[in-house]
Amino acid sequence: MSKKILIELTINHQQKLTAQFEDNVTTQALIAKMPFTIQMDNLYSREMCYRFGRGGLPIDKNVGNRSYQIGDISYWPPKGSLVFLYKQNGEIFEQQPIGHINSDFTWFSQLTSADVEFAIKA
Repeated sequence: MSKKILIELTINHQQKLTAQFEDNVTTQALIAKMPFTIQMDNLYSREMCYRFGRGGLPIDKNVGNRSYQIGDISYWPPKGSLVFLYKQNGEIFEQQPIGHINSDFTWFSQLTSADVEFAIKA
């Protein structure tokens, strides 16, 4: 089993969530930027998304077409999108798994966008 890295996510300077990140090259690139804040937008009524742009983060051999679970954090290489998946629609898409949020964050569906701060959990 791969090592998990705990990351604290602070949403709109208020709500805190903890995510378990996989130990892979995409996660390592994100950790190198921490702490950082990005504005994530609500897309397709299923995910919060930030686009780094194509090639914005490295990917490894684990990238591929797969389904997802509610709470997954993934990177979509074609547009360099970092996504938090809060609702299931059965779609299978190319993704680099990054991690998972175990808390209920379906309340993201009520937001059009959110400032999300990423920091290594102490």
